[in-house]
Amino acid sequence: MVTLRWWIIGFWLCATLGAWFALPSLGETQGGGGLGGLLPRDTPAIAAELRDVELFGFPLMGRTTLVQRDASGLSPYAQARTVVSAVGATRKPDPRLPTLRGALPVTNALGVFPSSREQGTTALTYLLFEPDVSLGTQRRTALRYADLYFAPSDHFIGVTGSVPARAEQGDIIRDSLPTVEALTLAAIVLIVGFAFRSVVAPVVAVVTTGVAYVLTLRLSGGVAELFGVATPSELEPVIVALLLGVVTDYTVFFLAALRRRLELGEERLEAAQRATVDYGHIVLVAGIAVAAGTAALMVAESLFFRALGPALVFTVLSGLVVAVTLVPALLAVLGRWSFWPVRPRPVEESVPRTGRNLRRAVLSAIAHRRGVAGAVLAGTVALLVLAAVPLTGLGLGVSFVGSLPADSGVRQAADAARAGFSPGILSPTTLLLEGQGLDGHRRELTVLGNLIEGEPGVAGVLGPGDAPRRLVPEVLVLEDGTAARFLVVLDDPALGATAIDSVVRLRERLPELVESSGLQDVTTALAGDTAAAAFIVEQTRGDLVRIAVAALTANFLMLLLFLRAPVAAAYLLAGSVLSLAAALGLTMLVFGQLTPGAGLTFYVPFAAAVLLVAFGSDYNIFAVGTIWERARVRPLTEAIVETMPRVVSALLVAGCALAASFGLLSVVPLVPFRQLAFVMLVGIMIDVLLVRSLMLPAALTVFGRWSAWPRKGLTSTDAEPAARSADESPGAIRT
Repeated sequence: MVTLRWWIIGFWLCATLGAWFALPSLGETQGGGGLGGLLPRDTPAIAAELRDVELFGFPLMGRTTLVQRDASGLSPYAQARTVVSAVGATRKPDPRLPTLRGALPVTNALGVFPSSREQGTTALTYLLFEPDVSLGTQRRTALRYADLYFAPSDHFIGVTGSVPARAEQGDIIRDSLPTVEALTLAAIVLIVGFAFRSVVAPVVAVVTTGVAYVLTLRLSGGVAELFGVATPSELEPVIVALLLGVVTDYTVFFLAALRRRLELGEERLEAAQRATVDYGHIVLVAGIAVAAGTAALMVAESLFFRALGPALVFTVLSGLVVAVTLVPALLAVLGRWSFWPVRPRPVEESVPRTGRNLRRAVLSAIAHRRGVAGAVLAGTVALLVLAAVPLTGLGLGVSFVGSLPADSGVRQAADAARAGFSPGILSPTTLLLEGQGLDGHRRELTVLGNLIEGEPGVAGVLGPGDAPRRLVPEVLVLEDGTAARFLVVLDDPALGATAIDSVVRLRERLPELVESSGLQDVTTALAGDTAAAAFIVEQTRGDLVRIAVAALTANFLMLLLFLRAPVAAAYLLAGSVLSLAAALGLTMLVFGQLTPGAGLTFYVPFAAAVLLVAFGSDYNIFAVGTIWERARVRPLTEAIVETMPRVVSALLVAGCALAASFGLLSVVPLVPFRQLAFVMLVGIMIDVLLVRSLMLPAALTVFGRWSAWPRKGLTSTDAEPAARSADESPGAIRT
């Protein structure tokens, strides 16, 4: 790397320019921003919806909804126009709305809809489309419908539902991404610049991350275009945060190694070479550990995780390749100028800073007294377990409308609809019945609707027995009587954790309810967003064991291969798991208060889990690898005291940069990104400040020689006597 420095810099410059001009960006290959394309067609809810369309010609889905509301009361003329317009648009297709298959009007006038909170204040029009109509087309058609059929006095509020919400999510992500990137780069500059007291070190970090950023996103876009894959818009911000964070981490490690070598009085090229030798293999193994950990997502059955896993692995590996080649080359060229205007002085001329002396004193107390180390270890474990307690109430949801910012037009229209009806009025669930002669069993259908309405979590039901003759024929029951359908509105916002539990409970109860209604020889199926979300959540929970086993196995094997010490690998991995559990527990506690009943977005805990455990192994390899090297020639206690202050300093800088990269995802004003930003920020800081800085040296001291079992070359022969001498002299703190 040092000898070929100019060739390496030239190669990456040409590769970056070539990728920029020749390949598409990842954003150009993204889909509509929803998760629908990541559900297999044999998903029960999707299969039921397709069957519904096959029978009735269009789904009974409220995914795109027009909202009219006047708190003082909608006029009878406005309500009449809403109903007449919907009936007309369904009976005779409007050529101005070519993709519209039908419209279903619902008002909260007295007796019309059972879940109404108010009377005569709110009217909804569910627009019905075939499943293959794009999100953007549905949103534009809805606005066109409002222009054509609503008068200015009809108090039209806006368009809402999961389809407009998903389209707006994609717009918000695309609009927010440049801000996230700019703020992340600014944070990297500030953190690296402050840590090294340099204006050049941040430039090295920014140049490296810039090269890795362009290559990764352009290569990802090229692969997606080559194979015709539309990447979900949720992926790009996560990829950007991961890429900028890990590349900055590895740049910091190399910078710290170079500064150390320069402080020892070595010349530029020798210092760059030795720094690369010292930390190159550690960074390489650490990066592979992160890639292996994130690869655990690929064992999932969920299509979302199977798309996310390869994207994260490719991101980590591409960033790693750039970091381990370009950074040493740049440092070999710059040498001491990497830290300008500060000039690294030989170590004997350095004046230790107060913070470093304090760190050394704390670490010395832990390393030389097993009693102190045991107390620190027990205390940190207890604190992490306490923080993880809220995790026992973890609920998972799939957020669309609820994830939008409060000033969103889609969110405001949803709030207006819920004020007039119930929280679950948007994206209601469809119950499809198939049998014979259903058109002649109105009484039984009415009884079934009443029974469903009495179930916990159900706010209201609109079915064939309610007011069929006022609706368009064959909207709720087929003329030949072979199928009927109900619109089920829940008490809680659709797609939230509580609503999903209600749908699962209703699905289990349906056979008994159908039998109690008097209907015979009918089959039932649930369709709709909440039913689909229930499948996603159930599949995600089923993936839990597979992902956990794969992630823990991958990280344990990487630690074992690098350290060749199963005892140390086991307790180091246990520390990472405790750190993860604490972060998830605190996240559940905070967002349980901010968005009660919504739960965490289904992919947030799993993405955070594989990333945090992988980063824990990354930092373990860096920290313990450095101690291991020193402990070959020094007693373990002295190796801890001598190396951990430098290790903690480097980890603190790297952790702050990584935490900033993920924490700034909160700039995207969507709930899932703020949940992921919070859990990653908290998890990384817990890992650096508590687990690596205190728990790690305490565990090394408590386990002593057993940490390296079955290796014998970890400590020199005088290690144990030195440790015993320190234990016998409680007042002595060696430096």
